[in-house]
Amino acid sequence: MQLRNPEMHLGCALALLFLALVSWDIPGARALDNGLARTPTMGWLHWERFMCNLDCQEEPDSCISEKLFMEMAELMVSDGWKDAGYEYLCIDDCWMAPQRDLEGRLQADPQRFPHGIRQLANYVHSKGLKLGIYADVGNKTCAGFPGSFGYYDIDAQTFADWGVDLLKFDGCYCDSLEKLADGYKHMSLALNRTGRSIVYSCEWPLYMWPFQKPNYTEIRQYCNHWRNFDDIDDSWKSIKSILDWTSFNQERIVDVAGPGGWNDPDMGDNFEVWERPLSDLAWAVAMINRQEIGGPRSYTIAVASLGKGVACNPACFITQLLPVKRKLGFYEWTSRLRSHINPTGTVLLRLENTMQMSIKDLL
Repeated sequence: MQLRNPEMHLGCALALLFLALVSWDIPGARALDNGLARTPTMGWLHWERFMCNLDCQEEPDSCISEKLFMEMAELMVSDGWKDAGYEYLCIDDCWMAPQRDLEGRLQADPQRFPHGIRQLANYVHSKGLKLGIYADVGNKTCAGFPGSFGYYDIDAQTFADWGVDLLKFDGCYCDSLEKLADGYKHMSLALNRTGRSIVYSCEWPLYMWPFQKPNYTEIRQYCNHWRNFDDIDDSWKSIKSILDWTSFNQERIVDVAGPGGWNDPDMGDNFEVWERPLSDLAWAVAMINRQEIGGPRSYTIAVASLGKGVACNPACFITQLLPVKRKLGFYEWTSRLRSHINPTGTVLLRLENTMQMSIKDLL
């Protein structure tokens, strides 16, 4: 069994965010006893806006790089977000080099982070902010970079040595529920053993829900906050789905939240994705940029999330119909699709499952 987020980070996060979804004024609520997250964690995470943009040559102002995070640190201070309580500047997936170093340690991509995470942390701290970073409990991150499985202790110590203040620990590419749980527990203990105060943000229950109900009493003993539900997007339908889920499950999740441990409702972006099934397992997919000003925005989406998760399983052929008709080619279920969309613009796609396509269709 290979565990992945069913939505594969469709729009995970870029916003100045408030992570607590439910009230914390609950007698007796307790969580991970590391003295951290006594109030809900507030900060900025790059994923929603910039996702896994690695192209610093064509898009130097929006690729995942130390330049981006230094600029965001300055804006968090100058625009008043720090004074309002938003203190964490968080790096999501795609910061790593493709391989670990010769000593088995994670390393930042040397072209995009030429001065390394330690120096970036120093810069962020000089602004009165704290630095968050991303890793994954499995063999790979959701974007395919080195995972922490088998390296929990060395990764925890590496983050501590760099001066990291928060770890977002994802759950992609983990082989079983047992390994998922053991990995989250192991990293929690490893972080505490470093002696550095590092807030621990888990996605543990999110990856358990498709298979069994999470044990929140156990989860709160290891995590400072935990993700429960699908990625949010910038629409009332998406927000309402999270509210509906929370309302339906409130008896299970409310009592576990309190100082030191919080439910995480995820965050939003300015894109909407609309889908309609067609004949022969084909799907029409529209990606809409709701931003009204500025230039074209790059939007990356996991192919596995399209067409209710079945349109491209195991693969599909994608044709762009609007704004200009062109064949985009074959995409496997594990691929990611990137589009540039003008403000208020729409990219319309047709997805044809390869299992339904004849040899003539493919030519």
